[in-house]
Amino acid sequence: MSNISVAEILELPVQERIKLVELIWDSVAAVPEAVEISPELKAELEARLKEFEANPDAGYAWDEVRARLKDGSWRTA
Repeated sequence: MSNISVAEILELPVQERIKLVELIWDSVAAVPEAVEISPELKAELEARLKEFEANPDAGYAWDEVRARLKDGSWRTA
């Protein structure tokens, strides 16, 4: 791998930096088993999954969440 400095990255146009981040993210997502999850986080995720499975209608639909994020009404909830 060739070395590139942060200064060189910052010289790139924003769109190229975004593309670089996307490429890096895709490379990480391609091997999810390589990402270590702490026992605490794993326990939290398992607890949330159990809670969801016990009552799947308790949350909000994605359309509602997106609408509230767009109009700012999430701030008053």
